[in-house]
Amino acid sequence: MGQFFAMRLDQYSLGSYKPGAPLWRQLLWYFVGLPLLRAYWLPMSAVKVALLRAFGATVGQGVRIKPGVRVKFPWRLTVGDHVWIGEETWIDNLDVVTIESHVCLSQGVYLCTGNHDWSHPHFSLRTGSIYLRRGCWLAARSVVGPGVTVGQGAILALGSVAGRSLTDMTIYAGNPAQPVKTRVMAESPGLD
Repeated sequence: MGQFFAMRLDQYSLGSYKPGAPLWRQLLWYFVGLPLLRAYWLPMSAVKVALLRAFGATVGQGVRIKPGVRVKFPWRLTVGDHVWIGEETWIDNLDVVTIESHVCLSQGVYLCTGNHDWSHPHFSLRTGSIYLRRGCWLAARSVVGPGVTVGQGAILALGSVAGRSLTDMTIYAGNPAQPVKTRVMAESPGLD
């Protein structure tokens, strides 16, 4: 039998990790900004976009943000143009999250940039950025882990989990997400 291993959570620390903003800004976000962003009584995307920008996010034009959306640290978020962010999406960005233009995050998507070193007795924090390339679609209840890039035009199917980067124009499904087939786009009327 192998050596007994016990985590010592009483010795957990953030190490060199920093949230990226002074404490007053973090508190203002948690008690004012985040409740307004999540509010169901405030359905206007323009107000939510302005709120994210006021707290340091870079957000493009034509972005739609549905009710119930959570963002851990707006100052670590970059969103391109014409992005849709569905109800109950959680952008848990301990690290940088970049969302290029024309990306769709469906309901309940979870972007997780932090994890723990399960082999370390102090359960050390590890973070990794997430990069969502132009035209990708994360279907409802899908999950993207730390350090993952979702390729241009890629699709992560309903309830799927991406722990590794996804190739351009490929449809992935399952846990862990596996390639299913190539995404083929139909011709758009009136476009040459």
